[in-house]
Amino acid sequence: MFDTTIAAIATSLGPSGVGKVRISGADSFSIISKIAFNNKREALFVKEMESHTIHHGYIYDDDVVIDEVLILLMKAPRTFTGEDTVEIDCHGGVMVMQKILETVIKNGATLAEPGEFSKRAFLNGKMDLTKAESVIDLINSSNKFAMDNSIKHLTGKLFDKITILRKALLHEIAYIEAALDDPEHYDLTGYEGELRDKLLKIKEDIDVLINTSDNGRILKEGINVAIVGEPNVGKSTLLNAISGYDAAIVTDIAGTTRDVITEHVMFGNISLNIMDTAGIRETTDPIELIGVNRTLKAVKDADLVLFMVDSTTPINDYEDEIYDLVKEKQVIMLLNKVDRSTVVTEDEYVERYNLPIISVSAKEGSGVELLQQKISDMFFNGEVTFNNEVYVTGVRQKQCLIEASNSIANVLHSIENHMPEDFFSIDIMAAYAALGRMIGEEVGDDLVNEIFSKFCMGK
Repeated sequence: MFDTTIAAIATSLGPSGVGKVRISGADSFSIISKIAFNNKREALFVKEMESHTIHHGYIYDDDVVIDEVLILLMKAPRTFTGEDTVEIDCHGGVMVMQKILETVIKNGATLAEPGEFSKRAFLNGKMDLTKAESVIDLINSSNKFAMDNSIKHLTGKLFDKITILRKALLHEIAYIEAALDDPEHYDLTGYEGELRDKLLKIKEDIDVLINTSDNGRILKEGINVAIVGEPNVGKSTLLNAISGYDAAIVTDIAGTTRDVITEHVMFGNISLNIMDTAGIRETTDPIELIGVNRTLKAVKDADLVLFMVDSTTPINDYEDEIYDLVKEKQVIMLLNKVDRSTVVTEDEYVERYNLPIISVSAKEGSGVELLQQKISDMFFNGEVTFNNEVYVTGVRQKQCLIEASNSIANVLHSIENHMPEDFFSIDIMAAYAALGRMIGEEVGDDLVNEIFSKFCMGK
């Protein structure tokens, strides 16, 4: 299918024990036969060797030995790309890998574009788009849950779900078309009710994937957490306690934090994007006012708000105002500075705001483990659970699902209004096509190029 044979370094470009140079394409074996020899400077004759075998040898650039290597030979179609493939396992020095790649290219290969190996795998029918996109998600996984979800996609769990839905839609399309073409042998009496019930179930399955796509985003990117409160309640100290280092400047001067500071941290097994925000209060300072406005945006973008209050000061009207700003979000209250003499209790805040609350000392680190458990319970053991489900993680996939759901809704509307059956067929076909675009069966070249351009070199 492809005229060129491509090559790239497939491991991290840095000092390591082992490096890998990958070659894929029709000329892979002829290229390696020009540069790989045994210790007697005899050609390895790789074309005559069996597929999926490993051979010891040396890579030569003309008469100069570059490195002692192991060569893995894989013949089409039983390869990742579906093409003849050679992988050269060499020593992991940067210069060694670069020199071997240069030699491969000098002998007929072309430097691969980012993601081109995976792109060829897709175009050669070795994987669908959901699997292809899971490759980059797996590489970029920031936590165990994201990794597990990517592996489910890679093993075809999402593809299988979508394929089952498409088969069900295709069956109804075929039945309608057959009934319209041959009404003597296909009776549509009572079919509207049967079709409505079937489509309601299909739409329900699609809508579940749509409605849980935010969970997929959290899996992939982490939970966006905004720490909010009045100035000097200990927000920056908490950020430092969670991140394990001094990510934010901490002083006794109220209003030290003027901007939103974001840190990506692993909080146990939980991936968090923590935003330490400027304290919310009335101010005439133009710089502090900008910080407060950015705090409001951080709250809007947050999956979870940590509403921090100071246990050494009485409850005040500013806290009421902050509560009004955050009450529509997922919120955990933090009663900070409990290592000092306190003047308010958890019960008083629960009675006032009816929010889950944890007593902490950000300075001493106490209560941080309880906070970790509370976040885990809120996002992983309650309504949001990532244990057994497959989640959509990409905007492109979600949009395809929305289009399919809307098309089915159009069919249901047509059934309700007793429209002719050919109206049903048009919208069911639109839903079928939208799901096809999701897995890559109906997709244009521009979209394919856009998806695979995000991959790293050598993948």
